[in-house]
Amino acid sequence: MRLTSVLLAAIAASAFCAPVQAAEGDWLLRARGIAVVPQESAKITPVGGSVNIDNSFVPEVDATYFTGDHWAFELIAATTEHSVRHTPTGLDIGSVWLLPPTLTAQYHFNQDGEIRPYIGAGINYTIFYNVNDPAGLNVHYSNNFGWALQAGVDIPFGHDGYFFNLDVKKLFLSTNVNINSGFIKAKVDIDPWIIGAGVGLKL
Repeated sequence: MRLTSVLLAAIAASAFCAPVQAAEGDWLLRARGIAVVPQESAKITPVGGSVNIDNSFVPEVDATYFTGDHWAFELIAATTEHSVRHTPTGLDIGSVWLLPPTLTAQYHFNQDGEIRPYIGAGINYTIFYNVNDPAGLNVHYSNNFGWALQAGVDIPFGHDGYFFNLDVKKLFLSTNVNINSGFIKAKVDIDPWIIGAGVGLKL
């Protein structure tokens, strides 16, 4: 009788720790807090120098759709505001909002385990909007496509499809910037790291 109780407890614990894996047709919905950390550089003519772009911390949501037991596509949605300064002068170039929808194709490992890593690669299109230009420099940023690499892990908890998530993306993103109606031009590589943590639910 005691052995039976132990076996039942073990089965219950296993079900609690490792819910049914995602399969073709399933959705994963996540909510994360993310840090967007630009790795910026710039070529500015004719004045020279570079730029400093500050970090941003925002909420993000994403949806992942499985096309097989291991393959999936993820689409993220978030928007961030960044302040920009010219270096080395420290001139305040104002701030700008970025809307960077990113679609990645993913491969998920160890789908029946308690730790489920994945990797991905995809494409990004960043929209620059709501430019704040306190110095009256008439700053314009061009929207642009970029590439994305991704690695993360889902860690199930409970038996209802909930999981913790850790995720890191690297975007390869640049923009052309015109200042004073093109008198000053800059090619700015933003290339941010996007580091996130949150929770998700399998549907």
